[in-house]
Amino acid sequence: MKEKSIKIIEVKSEIGAGTRGSSLGVEAIKIASLDAKSDFFRQHGSVEVENVNKLLFGGTDYKDAKFIDGVLMMEERTCLEVYEQIYEDNFPLIISGDHSTSYGTICGIKKADPDKRLGVIWIDAHADLNTPYTTSTGNMHGMALAMACDIDNFECKVNNPSGDTAEYWEQIMNVGMPGAKIYPEDIVYIAVRELEKPENYLVNKFGMGFITVEELREKGAGKIAKEAIKLLDHCDQIYVSFDIHALDPKVSAGVGKPIANGLTLQEAKELNEELCKEPRLCGWEIAEINPTLDDQNKTAECAFEIIEAAVKSIINRPVLTN
Repeated sequence: MKEKSIKIIEVKSEIGAGTRGSSLGVEAIKIASLDAKSDFFRQHGSVEVENVNKLLFGGTDYKDAKFIDGVLMMEERTCLEVYEQIYEDNFPLIISGDHSTSYGTICGIKKADPDKRLGVIWIDAHADLNTPYTTSTGNMHGMALAMACDIDNFECKVNNPSGDTAEYWEQIMNVGMPGAKIYPEDIVYIAVRELEKPENYLVNKFGMGFITVEELREKGAGKIAKEAIKLLDHCDQIYVSFDIHALDPKVSAGVGKPIANGLTLQEAKELNEELCKEPRLCGWEIAEINPTLDDQNKTAECAFEIIEAAVKSIINRPVLTN
């Protein structure tokens, strides 16, 4: 069986973020590739998902799920593009702005293979398990995995979202196909360092995989990658999502909410290199590069190094025959 061609999907959306600028991350990475004298973006074809960032200029009426109307549109559009690329037998490599549209990626993967059990390896400083009922900020890039699991988390409810917000939230749950796209127990977190109480409740309730930076540093990134994959042995497919917040702020300043004690660039490269050797890998994503907060595009340069490392493994990995 022939290996699939890699198709880059550009999602220049920041509708779900709390800090402006992540929509510029894709172009910053392209600049980093040019500075590195790489032909990466000539080698691999790309397609851009139309964004709705113009809605940001009008403000939002939904305080517990900011711009949820726009987020819904972006989830639908991202879902459709990922689905179409898989349908055309391409491997989707997504470079996105804010991390909320990773839910659209998950929806697209599930829409393409609804009968396959999907595992998620989430490399990030944040768990992204909040909901309109539990959020302290209303920023929807912190809700992606709650959407994917069809979770409201009423047990930890602190907000009373408006009727319109609740209706949009229900619509989001049905993007691609009705209901949950993944089981909570099929999530493995790596490098999460800021876990809010409602999220911690869900991690413990469902026994989600949780690997700290300290564990990675003790065992090595390569071994941790193997352990993460082992935790998802029962899954038919694996999707890896890498948020640049996983890196230490000393390495990457160009992020909306830097959290100390993150990964080094070498650890991130080695981790993704090993994960992307997995034959069941069905999609890989990188998100949240914000060049407006950066120092001479260094974060995008780090991101591009990680992308190149991941793609090398994707191209050379064993191919499933069934």
